[in-house]
Amino acid sequence: MKEVKTNSEEEIVRTICSSHCGGTCEMKVHVRAGKIVRIEPDDRDGHSRMCAKGHAYRQRVYAPDRLLYPLKRTGTRGNGEFTRISWGEALETIAHKMKRVKATYGNASILHYCGQCDGHTLHHVTAFHRLLCQFGGYTAPWGFISYEGATFSAGVTYGTVRKYPYAEHAPEEYLNSRLIIMWSWNPVDTQQGSITPWYLTRAKEAGARIICVDPIYTDSAATFTDQWIPIRPSTDAAVLIAMAYVIISENLHDKHFIDSYTVGFEKFRDYVLGKEDGVAKTPEWAAAISGIKSETIANLAREYASTKPAVLATSIAAGRSAFGEQYHRAAAALEAITGNLLLETWLYVPSKRSSFNPQIPSPPNQVEVGAPPRWNAFPYRSASVNSSARVNVSSFADAVVKGKAGGYPADYKLLWLSNNNYLNQLGDSNKIAEAFKKLEFILVTEQFMTATARYADIILPVCTFLERNDIMASRYGSGVYGILNKVIEPLGESKSQLEICQALALKLGITDFSDKSDEEWVRYIVARVSEGVDLPDYDTLRKQGMYRVNLGEPAAVTRKKREKPEGKLLTPSGKIEIYSEIAAKMHRPLIPAIPKYIESWESLNDPLAKKYPLQLVTPHFKLRAHSQFDNLPWLRELQTQTVTINTIDAESRGIRQGDMVRVFNDRGEIRIPARVTERIMPGVAAIPQGAWYTPDENGIDYGGCGNVLTKSVTSPGAAFTCNTSLVQIEKLVN
Repeated sequence: MKEVKTNSEEEIVRTICSSHCGGTCEMKVHVRAGKIVRIEPDDRDGHSRMCAKGHAYRQRVYAPDRLLYPLKRTGTRGNGEFTRISWGEALETIAHKMKRVKATYGNASILHYCGQCDGHTLHHVTAFHRLLCQFGGYTAPWGFISYEGATFSAGVTYGTVRKYPYAEHAPEEYLNSRLIIMWSWNPVDTQQGSITPWYLTRAKEAGARIICVDPIYTDSAATFTDQWIPIRPSTDAAVLIAMAYVIISENLHDKHFIDSYTVGFEKFRDYVLGKEDGVAKTPEWAAAISGIKSETIANLAREYASTKPAVLATSIAAGRSAFGEQYHRAAAALEAITGNLLLETWLYVPSKRSSFNPQIPSPPNQVEVGAPPRWNAFPYRSASVNSSARVNVSSFADAVVKGKAGGYPADYKLLWLSNNNYLNQLGDSNKIAEAFKKLEFILVTEQFMTATARYADIILPVCTFLERNDIMASRYGSGVYGILNKVIEPLGESKSQLEICQALALKLGITDFSDKSDEEWVRYIVARVSEGVDLPDYDTLRKQGMYRVNLGEPAAVTRKKREKPEGKLLTPSGKIEIYSEIAAKMHRPLIPAIPKYIESWESLNDPLAKKYPLQLVTPHFKLRAHSQFDNLPWLRELQTQTVTINTIDAESRGIRQGDMVRVFNDRGEIRIPARVTERIMPGVAAIPQGAWYTPDENGIDYGGCGNVLTKSVTSPGAAFTCNTSLVQIEKLVN
């Protein structure tokens, strides 16, 4: 809703940032004569602070390299050579290709993936899903790039999805805690909940002790923590299990909570104490694996078990590793055996609030009808998501190259990518680039000529969230709803994702896709949600921008609901499963029924480490939301893409601050400046994910894309493994 400033022709429009950075910052966008002149935070709650990305969004809207017209490829795929065409020609070409592929190979040969970038509800996966299902179906992806390891763990342990995917705890819990352990969690940079740093600040001011376990001394560690414990990548489960050894052997575990609410403790105890395999999981055992001193592990265990209330804030970065699900499962076991767990977080409580899914309705996907479930299907996921007809989001390159001969459900010929920079953001970018060349047709809907867009046959220009209407519906029980108000008219000939689907539907002969505008869909969703949630009327909600439903007193560690908790766990036993019946029935040796440490591939014990001795991690970048904003000058001036290495590793290689270096392994090579610092542990290198893949004719990347070096292979539980890679770094000699 627009408001006019007194004695001014300037209007202020309230909306909500939609950049998939983990935050949802309220914005006040100033508009004069139909053009955005300024963006500022809407801090009505007194503590919201919009980050630099939000302030820079005006430059994104008016960027000179923004795509404003449909484009057709004229050069070889990947060279980025295109010519402008009309919408009519673009849609006719796409419709012809889709019809031909369907008739020749079947609907399953159409592969579509919609990412999270710049989309909320209407201009997201459900619009594409409805269109493609009306066309007869398609192959959809499964798996969360960010937190599939955490999702797997939550499923086998609690029987449900992870409620707070970024750190597993409601921010209110920090205020009640005397100890907070931040494990691979950097909310200062990643905006994991816009108000999370504010809650951590208040917790610290109230006297909470905060500890950070991370290979990097992050900005969050520098801001909040009393102690930094550096840890080797992919060894987190070992340390958590060794902490369990101390807690169990010193009788610090919570027997009442274990007996009342868990199953499988005895089997876990036998493994931890070494009765199962003859190896006691002592702090000394974990020290040799992780690089953390044994006394540090033991002290951390005692402090966590004896300090109440305490929060083990296990974020998802350590779970993006070769056996990332074991990290999450070990953390869940540690929380359970110490009683530092809010059971209410994981209970299923049926309510009207969860009865309506605020999405565009769709018919069934015929490609999935009748297909058996995947081997790792979960009861809490829908039959569609569990379908074996789907392809893991990390496996597109392999699926395109191998098809049915490689055990995939179909031979894939047409790829449609929306709201994402796939080639840039998935493992082994060079492998993906080669696979993309084998496809018959690639359609990309985009705002910029990203690394992925360069491989398209047709690019359709998409407007930004400031040029359309949408709704932000409550996720993970937050009770937050908001209207994304249209601020300005779309630039050039760009269209919203919903409008693109509507226009293409007509070319495909689908006449009943939808005649609703985005605003009409928002009204529809608000009306439906209001049947179970006390929301303001549409016009009031639109004017307010964001509305928080009163959910009552927030759950806190100090609340005593253990005797008669409301709701139920959806595990087979109805309890927290330290020993998982679901995992046991999978009969997979690398998915044990209890949490275990399994040494990762490309660890320091891998023979490959002689050739590539540094462990690579790919953390998030403060001034990007994944690959978004990488091309904005305002943000590039503030922070440079570098490879971070410890002073010891730099000196042994003759590398100084700012030197150009080559970072390489068998999968590829990057050339990038070095950042030499004590803020990363020796033996580890860090390249922030999201920088745009820019290879030369020899395939050497000069954009700083970390995924040139990562693997496309997932963990046994399907976690993305971008933090399990070995590399070497050498100084470039002119």
